[in-house]
Amino acid sequence: MQTLTTVGQNIVNDIASRYQLSYDAVVHMLIAVNNGGGSMAQFNCPELGGSGQWMRGGMTMVGDMFNNGLKATVDNLCNELSNVLANNQIFPPIATGPAGSNQWWPAELGSPFSSGAQNNIRYAIFPQRLAIENNGDVQVYDTLDHNIGGVSQQQGNNTSLTFSSQYGTIAVDSLPRVSDSSSKPFSQPSASHTNFATPTADFEPAAQPLPSSNSSDEVIQLLEQLGRLRDAGVLTPDEFDLKKQELLARL
Repeated sequence: MQTLTTVGQNIVNDIASRYQLSYDAVVHMLIAVNNGGGSMAQFNCPELGGSGQWMRGGMTMVGDMFNNGLKATVDNLCNELSNVLANNQIFPPIATGPAGSNQWWPAELGSPFSSGAQNNIRYAIFPQRLAIENNGDVQVYDTLDHNIGGVSQQQGNNTSLTFSSQYGTIAVDSLPRVSDSSSKPFSQPSASHTNFATPTADFEPAAQPLPSSNSSDEVIQLLEQLGRLRDAGVLTPDEFDLKKQELLARL
């Protein structure tokens, strides 16, 4: 189970009591919302109907897709957890350090929500960033709209690294490089949340934050995200059309 601060434990206990959920279920949803930057969550929680997705200001999908009461519960819960993450230190901070240490990624990135190692490489995944250390050489990539689930090494060099995303297996070198150990410091991606934690074994890949207001530009961005979910097979065409009409009604 993910370690929480004392404040985080008290908040989770309170939310679990009010929503009549177990402590573990609330922590699972907390990590899912945190991995989504506070604006999106992909989860698999039996107490909330199994697999589902939440998007702030957009849509909520649950296993029982016509259960509006469950959708409302998930939406309220995720919105509350998002606010909790924005205003409290929920996860203990993880120290950062130079290349060669256990915390080898650039300090500007903060704490990863997933990290690992294979052979002579290490990787750490952050919101919109992927850091790779290969034989002491640290490189940082922009992950664009990929939801990264893990990094693999096919050969013994960085050009052969791949990662899994909603679009399949992708070469790491196909991503824009933000910086490496010999370059100038990079610009940190904008984000309002810093409680990014190492997930438990049932970690769901992180998703990019989405806008929360109802302006025309932001509705268009939500529609684009829905289109990617449809193309990835997460949404059926009928579900896509239904959510599209809901969003267009806001314009």
